[in-house]
Amino acid sequence: MRVLLDTCVIYPSILRSILLGAASKDLFVPLWSERIIEEWRRAAARNHEEAEATIEIALLRVNWPNAQVKMGPEDHNLFLPDENDVHVLQAAIEGKAEELLTANLKDFPTTILSGHGLIRRSPDDFLLEMAMANRLEILEIVEAVRKEAIRRSGVSINNRKMLKSSRLPRLAKFIAG
Repeated sequence: MRVLLDTCVIYPSILRSILLGAASKDLFVPLWSERIIEEWRRAAARNHEEAEATIEIALLRVNWPNAQVKMGPEDHNLFLPDENDVHVLQAAIEGKAEELLTANLKDFPTTILSGHGLIRRSPDDFLLEMAMANRLEILEIVEAVRKEAIRRSGVSINNRKMLKSSRLPRLAKFIAG
């Protein structure tokens, strides 16, 4: 399944790491555009994390060389409530995505997306469904991300707390259960 990742699911790092862990196990094919990646870089720069983002972006390009959607000219026939998100819809269409993964649900109405053959998904719903079908793989990914977070921060955290703080409460509950 081809899934376009909106900037808000690529940045923050815990969510990105879990999603890319699932993609690395071939549970889905990630897609993004250059503009989405640049939005991530700008957000990271505002949080004084631009150097880390630059490294992560380079790794994305090496690990998923076919994930970046080649964009044509801006399509002025597309509409979304927030015109600044139209490029995300265009990238999903041009990348032949089946799903658009975003935490910004209100700006991507299902009625508009379905007209383009797209399903809008929240990260929590997407990962919960993936965990239900691939429990061991997702548990392994979450544990690896937790260990890396501890290594980087020096602060101990359990999976449930990490997932809840990453706005993945349903996945946290599923994994705990």
